[in-house]
Amino acid sequence: MQTKDIQKIKKELKNRKAILRCAAEFNMVGDPTRLKICYLLCRHKELSVGEISEIIGVSISAVSHTLKKLQKAGMVENRREFRTVYYKLKQTPLADMLKDRLTT
Repeated sequence: MQTKDIQKIKKELKNRKAILRCAAEFNMVGDPTRLKICYLLCRHKELSVGEISEIIGVSISAVSHTLKKLQKAGMVENRREFRTVYYKLKQTPLADMLKDRLTT
């Protein structure tokens, strides 16, 4: 590889913001509970916190906390219907990749 090619590649790595965002997104799905939630949301249009809790066998509090982390990372969005909060995956490149990997 030529020196100019190496310099060009090094310059690409200087996009620290993009690299940190990607690392944060992958860290979000590195946890088994978060991955299970992402899997469910890949397979179903939307689910309530209670439904997710019942399906994966984790407390509502833990699911709610996990979903807040995923929402803060920009991976899920919610809507409220009276007292019930429903979550779905946001359309992101990572969500698309998860759908490809988790639904095949």
